[in-house]
Amino acid sequence: MSARRHARRAVGLHILPILPTSMTVLAICAGLTSIKFALDGQPHIAVVLLAAAAVLDGLDGRVARILHASSRMGKEIDSLADAINFGVASALVVYVSLLSTSPAGWIVALLYAACIALRLARFNALLDDGTQPAYTRQFFIGMPAPAGAGMAILPLVAKVQFGEGWWTSEWFFCPWLVACSALVVSRLPMRKIPAVSVRPNPAVLLAVLAIVAAAAFRFPYIVIMVVNMVYVCHIPFSVRSHRLAGRASRGMGRQAQAAARHAAGDPPGTAEPQVDGPAEAAQARPDNMTPERSLTLTARLNTSAVDSRGHTKQAFPVLQ
Repeated sequence: MSARRHARRAVGLHILPILPTSMTVLAICAGLTSIKFALDGQPHIAVVLLAAAAVLDGLDGRVARILHASSRMGKEIDSLADAINFGVASALVVYVSLLSTSPAGWIVALLYAACIALRLARFNALLDDGTQPAYTRQFFIGMPAPAGAGMAILPLVAKVQFGEGWWTSEWFFCPWLVACSALVVSRLPMRKIPAVSVRPNPAVLLAVLAIVAAAAFRFPYIVIMVVNMVYVCHIPFSVRSHRLAGRASRGMGRQAQAAARHAAGDPPGTAEPQVDGPAEAAQARPDNMTPERSLTLTARLNTSAVDSRGHTKQAFPVLQ
């Protein structure tokens, strides 16, 4: 009995690490299958499959972190899945369903797919960039690929729910897809969902999840439209939050530089270079500061942080 239990545990330990990758592969299958249903003239199923791919894309990374199963291969296949599902598949679904008779349809579809690829390439490059201030890790640069795909298929979702209308006309949808492409490759900061610090009551959270799940089964296309519009409405607040966080980080850098010069014994009127945060301030320490005092200052700087509203939680103390 004990041997059987150990065998089951061993099987579970081998299965759990591949669970996130399996979810990513399922997302790729959903995205590619959406093209098949769009070609078959069933766009209502195609948009649901794209939504399912977006949900799986949002879950696989979290599952990998929970199971401690993050890997380089998982990151690479996740980026590839985003390019397939939210670039190629979404562009083909909207082209086949709405733009196949438009002279400019294929051009704007290609533009959108290319912008998704460029956005993902920039995202992967920024992952290895250690020169960015710490607060930038709480934001995407440009609209994320899943959100961009949701915005791109929004007129198609409206067609499935409400039928033909101005939202399916060529004069509206082609500029709409161009605007989605511009948002994807823009420099606008979009706050990451994990970075939003909300601590709701567990009972309230479960009730909200139950309502959303019921609505998704009963009115799936309405839910897709509402989620996309809510995301668009959050963009101005995200830009404001990014500015506040940047202002607070620059203030922290100036305080750190002043503390470093005070510790080194420089005159008060000495010119101070501009720095963007604790890391830059630590690198800009004067040459006459001893290594011990530099380490002490850096340790104190690292204890400071910026809260979700962009305010510093702890001011930098001046070294005695």
